[in-house]
Amino acid sequence: MGLSELRVFGRSGTPISPLTLGTMNFGEGTGGPPGAPTGADDAIRIIHAALDAGITAIDTADVYSQGESEQVVGRALRGRRDDVFLATKFHGQMSPNPAHSGNSRRWITQAVEGSLRRLQTDRIDLYQAHRPDYNTDVLETITTLNDLIRQGKILYYGTSVFTPAQLVEAQWLATTNHLIPPLGNQVPYSLLVRGNERDVLPIAQQYGLGVLAYGPLAGGWLSGSFVLDSGKPPTRVHTLPGRYDISGPSSERKLLAADSLARLADKLEISLVDLAVGFALTHPAVSSVIIGPRSEEHLQAYLRAADVQLGETVLDAIDELVPPGTNFVERDAGAIVPSIEFAELRRR
Repeated sequence: MGLSELRVFGRSGTPISPLTLGTMNFGEGTGGPPGAPTGADDAIRIIHAALDAGITAIDTADVYSQGESEQVVGRALRGRRDDVFLATKFHGQMSPNPAHSGNSRRWITQAVEGSLRRLQTDRIDLYQAHRPDYNTDVLETITTLNDLIRQGKILYYGTSVFTPAQLVEAQWLATTNHLIPPLGNQVPYSLLVRGNERDVLPIAQQYGLGVLAYGPLAGGWLSGSFVLDSGKPPTRVHTLPGRYDISGPSSERKLLAADSLARLADKLEISLVDLAVGFALTHPAVSSVIIGPRSEEHLQAYLRAADVQLGETVLDAIDELVPPGTNFVERDAGAIVPSIEFAELRRR
């Protein structure tokens, strides 16, 4: 396997590279992940290095650094736009006004214009609902996205961390209402986050959805820092305690699994990053794995991992350490549905 071996994105017939460059770390505004973001000049160098290495797909979102990530991508793609499968997302709140968010027709028609302007392009290849919107009817959302395809502003549309029921509902609604159905779904998938193997990935295969798998390093748990003899845990333990606090029983089991996987990588004489990315690339439903480098050094590590091939013996060993379908922490699934998260919805 390597970057030159392109994969077809779902039923579209569009070839994309097995790695997609994620840009959540790019831009210096608010709305991005914890930690120091990558400034515009460094981000552009990373984007150019990724394209030169053979990456053909870039994923961003309007909410990343409140639009700055899209602006950086737009600058970097001048003269190279036609060579890139460009994906972005809507849903997140883009101003203090709560109306500037969600999956309604009113907001999507505004949000797409903002993304087109920031990306300096006349069309978006894949426009994705960043999260489900429980206040908006799904038919309204997909009808609006269907209209954007007809207008030529987007070529395909998809979703991100939709539940199995929501994925099937969207396909059914589109088909019964003579609309173009969603083409893709973006999900977390890694050695430590395997819950989507139960239903989401099989559903994607059933309906011919392209899958962009994000978080191959499980938010840093598979970076090599979360091992038993590493000393102090990474800074994220303090910045995102709900996800990185290793004192709880679920996270303790996750830490033990991460340590065991690191030892397996050592035995194979590869890095844990190699093992993690190689694993995510092996699932037949996965079209491309989203990587999120903060530096060119990080990018090179990811690029090397794209050449890793894991045999059946190694995959069996991984299954013994982390059984298929396992999620250690509920939030690792990307989002918690309201009926589980809020007591008033469970008990009314």
